[in-house]
Amino acid sequence: MLEFTLFGVFMVGLLGGGHCAGMCGGIVGAVSMSLPGARPRLPFLLAYNGGRILSYTLAGVLAGALGASSFFLGHILPIQKILYGLSSVMLVLLGLYLAGVWHGVTYVERLGSVLWRQLQPLSKRLLPVQSPWQAILLGAVWGWLPCGLVYSVLVAALAAGNALQGGMLMLAFGLGTLPTLLAMGMAAVKLKKVLQQGWLRKLSGLAVILFGLFGLYRVLL
Repeated sequence: MLEFTLFGVFMVGLLGGGHCAGMCGGIVGAVSMSLPGARPRLPFLLAYNGGRILSYTLAGVLAGALGASSFFLGHILPIQKILYGLSSVMLVLLGLYLAGVWHGVTYVERLGSVLWRQLQPLSKRLLPVQSPWQAILLGAVWGWLPCGLVYSVLVAALAAGNALQGGMLMLAFGLGTLPTLLAMGMAAVKLKKVLQQGWLRKLSGLAVILFGLFGLYRVLL
């Protein structure tokens, strides 16, 4: 059975650090800078990212369950191969976006804008963050921000075959994004400048493209 490995999606999350810095860096910096007094940042940043990764995992569970429900078409169409191939194509396109070559992924991100317009006012009410529980809720809301990187891995979760595997894929992806966003919270401005340097974006984009091409190769075997 064709499937994305947990290590593969973890690396996609890790290599997409420049994209994460652009999409979520602002809110991570806001969480960090809104803390009163000299309170330690790390517990709040862990709580925020825990909420965000929880939302990713829930989305993966839902996508995996939806994909499993479509497998009854397997005797008519090779549905799992189609979904796996689509997720690989999405990764190639995302890699081109990360490298600054092609920006069509932004159109995919607009698909989630309707839901995000409903959730964004709630995220504003949770600022400034005063407690770890508030940070968890903020992260859980922010996890539904329209993001081409997330959507690409969600297509892989669709092809996973069941809700549990779909959730595990998105959990692995979320953990891959964690180092960048934790570091962003500790040194937001400086790290964001480093992650968005042209050579690093191109290198990360190339690595994600290779993941996508490898997936397409497996589909065509």
